[in-house]
Amino acid sequence: MATIIDGKAIGATILDEIKAEVEKNVAAHADYVVPGLAVVLVGDRKDSATYVRMKKKACEQLGFRTVSVNLAVDISFDALMHEIDVLNADPTVHGILVQLPLPAHLDDELVLNHITPAKDVDGLHPMNVAALSLRSKNPYIVACTPAGCIELLDRHGIQIQGKRAVVLGRSRIVGIPVAHLLLDRNATVTICHSKSENLDAIVREADILVAACGRAEMVQGAWLKPGCTVIDVGINSVDDATKKAGYRLVGDVHYASAKEVAGAITPVPGGVGPMTIAMLMKNTLICAHRSQPNVFNK
Repeated sequence: MATIIDGKAIGATILDEIKAEVEKNVAAHADYVVPGLAVVLVGDRKDSATYVRMKKKACEQLGFRTVSVNLAVDISFDALMHEIDVLNADPTVHGILVQLPLPAHLDDELVLNHITPAKDVDGLHPMNVAALSLRSKNPYIVACTPAGCIELLDRHGIQIQGKRAVVLGRSRIVGIPVAHLLLDRNATVTICHSKSENLDAIVREADILVAACGRAEMVQGAWLKPGCTVIDVGINSVDDATKKAGYRLVGDVHYASAKEVAGAITPVPGGVGPMTIAMLMKNTLICAHRSQPNVFNK
């Protein structure tokens, strides 16, 4: 029976550490500027508004400054670029997050690329992506969910170096960056995708499995190597008449069968999800401190 990697508890610990760090710096440095996060919301999607509220709530709990930029759904590309220019130039804004998805007439990639890399707390700017892939020595920001996956492994005491890791999914938001992070920690990494053959046989070789393919409960317990570690990034809804909402949330791994084989596993929900916000806050703290070398280098 697998031990549970409790992302909710680990994420809460990270937030406590960040709050303590901010309070320490406020007390120690008169000219310290508390971390500031700007959240840009275009339109009125209810799910996006919910995610924004969660992020703002976390900021408030940590003593961060928040800037809310709520824009009309039909805003032009040029007008949105102007709003980002203003935030890029504001020295009290250390991180900028544009809530996705954007309306169809706006190009996500062009919008995200307009954020200055030093304020790219989502870690999706091409310069940050390139720095990660090149194992750059220069400071860069790592995307929140992949960073959260590695943090879960570390804080649960899972050895990465020398282990065989399999990543299911090759998205630029999770699959590719988490593979780079595992490589950087000296794992032997295989990336699988929709065209991969003999998928179950490949997964069975994994000491560490990161499932981020977006297919509900695809990975069965019989696919797993006994004692392996499973990080389930997936979040999918499946019909369930026993639930009030009519559905339940599941990962990309069949949890009931997997927990009988794995040595450690993240649940869904309560695994990777809470880590994403925790790492967003950590990235904002990092960006804030990098912007204030005069405070810390006295």
